[in-house]
Amino acid sequence: MSISHATFNHALRIPLAAEVHSRPSLRLNGPETLTHLAVYAREEGDADAHQLACQNQLLAGLCRHFGVAPPHPQARYFFHDFGNFRLQWESHTEFSTYTFAEQRAKPVAAEHAFEQVPLRHVPDEWLLSLEGTVMAATHVTLQQVSASLTEMRHVFAGNLLVGCDSQNFAKVWTDFAIAPDGFGRVVIQDLGMQYQQAGRLVQRVLEIETYRMMALLGLPQAQLAAPVLNGIEADLARLSAGMTDAGDADAVGDAPDAPDDERELLHKITVLAARMEKLALENSYRFAASKAYYRLVQARIEELRETRIPGVPTIREFMDRRLAPAMNTCESTVRRQEALAERIGRTNDLLRTRVGIVQEQQNRRILESLNARAAQQLRLQQAVEGLSVVAISYYSIGLIAYAGKAMKAAGVPINPDMVTGAAMPVMLAVVWLGLRRMHHHVSR
Repeated sequence: MSISHATFNHALRIPLAAEVHSRPSLRLNGPETLTHLAVYAREEGDADAHQLACQNQLLAGLCRHFGVAPPHPQARYFFHDFGNFRLQWESHTEFSTYTFAEQRAKPVAAEHAFEQVPLRHVPDEWLLSLEGTVMAATHVTLQQVSASLTEMRHVFAGNLLVGCDSQNFAKVWTDFAIAPDGFGRVVIQDLGMQYQQAGRLVQRVLEIETYRMMALLGLPQAQLAAPVLNGIEADLARLSAGMTDAGDADAVGDAPDAPDDERELLHKITVLAARMEKLALENSYRFAASKAYYRLVQARIEELRETRIPGVPTIREFMDRRLAPAMNTCESTVRRQEALAERIGRTNDLLRTRVGIVQEQQNRRILESLNARAAQQLRLQQAVEGLSVVAISYYSIGLIAYAGKAMKAAGVPINPDMVTGAAMPVMLAVVWLGLRRMHHHVSR
């Protein structure tokens, strides 16, 4: 009996195994010129499926222009050689990257390397469809032509030059600035790399630029959140002061409207907590994403294994001076939001405790008032019972007196006055005992 070992596989084994091979780097052999675009077309609230569909539509439009079959709508990686250029497309969670590569027939000087870029083969109509969506745009030249530090400064128009020697196989030069044409520029001097090494190096450099820009998306939100947090902190301080004043008024007994004041404070602190929660929800995704992108930037820099070029700051040093403060601002905003939310929570708990204590005091006073009223009613009831004994005894003795007089008139030898006088204490005792017994029976 033959066994199909493929049936042993878990449903996710094949796609998971293919994932590590799904994004290979370009195979480059200088001289090469590349253009890299990171397209961020995500709108707030867009689902990942909608984001992927939009990015695939852009790619499909480019493929149709050149008569090439577009990839599957759910594809996340695409590579094709269009003849004049090669295209590598990758779809990420929030953005997609287009890397256009063109091999030159012969090397040119670095200062002229960016005059002919592969993007010139792309139709203008397609480029116009990217309006307002490009987050990173970079031209890269890879060649064996050596250049001095002075020549490199001239290529980058005197901007702050950043560079490094990567594992003694290549030198990387850039300024992380946007040139007048709207693109950043990177010069890579090949010192003996294999084509796979060159592709990986270019990929790392481009990912540093792309992830740097994506990480910085959190900075505007941190700057917008700062005045909002200032306002919430000021409101919380006023509420805390109001709680203190209310507590002092309670201590001296001069707070006739204390319950209403406490309820108003509780309403305000609840509104403040809702504002804080709304702000945290609006910022949590972006700050978490910025933190993740920053970690990727650091990882890619680590993979470069930089060696300093005399007189030029390394990429790590540049990022530590320019990118790290922005990320620290985002991180401090996150910590500030968390700390403020905790303070609001503690204030809310204290205020609810105070409201509970005030309600308990009110309930105790109500119970005391009810007890006093019940005692008063009991005393009144006892007084009424005493009067009732007298009244009932009076009428009963009156009846006995009438009966005695009637008996005397009938010839019975009795003294009505003596009978009435003798019956008086007996009748009082009988009536009093009868009322007491009835009272105990009703109480039971």
